[in-house]
Amino acid sequence: MLTVVSPQKLYLSAGTVMRSPATWQEYQNLCEQRGDNSIPRLKYRSGEILLISPVFKHSKNASLIAAIITTLLDFHEQEYDAFTPITMQLPTISGIEPDYCFYIDNWPVVAGKERINWGNDPPPDLVLEIDVTSYSDVKDYLPYQVPEIWLFRNQELLIYQLQENEYILHSHSRYFPDMNLAEIVTQCLKTAYQRNTSAAIRVLRQKLAGNSL
Repeated sequence: MLTVVSPQKLYLSAGTVMRSPATWQEYQNLCEQRGDNSIPRLKYRSGEILLISPVFKHSKNASLIAAIITTLLDFHEQEYDAFTPITMQLPTISGIEPDYCFYIDNWPVVAGKERINWGNDPPPDLVLEIDVTSYSDVKDYLPYQVPEIWLFRNQELLIYQLQENEYILHSHSRYFPDMNLAEIVTQCLKTAYQRNTSAAIRVLRQKLAGNSL
């Protein structure tokens, strides 16, 4: 797999993961070099930088599960804002790029803003991470105090909630407490890979309308 990391070019072929010691300034330089591109993904933690070039499966699963979340929010007539790609940074401490983030309780606080100050503004209420490389770690979100994280790993949805400065695994989401989200995601993924994403979401909407979930 081709990897080029130099002052002139930054490129990783799909599926490549590169991990290296780095300073905060070196991480900032790579972010600037990448510019408005969303690939490679960049993560900084504890004097280490991670560069990741997602594969097709990663992107498809992220888009589908994000669509599931917005479909459920719309069904409950819950207002929200959703963002991707987005870079969350706390200078010298952390830099991370969730697959999707959702402002649900705190959407009015960030409404109309073009930039979010991660040191002052509230974090996303819900973050979605798709892990196909085993490098995702919910602890990376502790500096930001994100209330809930959905981590999809090994075809399983894991829901973590922040409690007393640690993430605890839960069976249900605080935003959809009466729904079997693991089953919903499993069925939608099955339909999406047998047919397509639009079919999966269409079936989900029909089940919600028929109150069969």
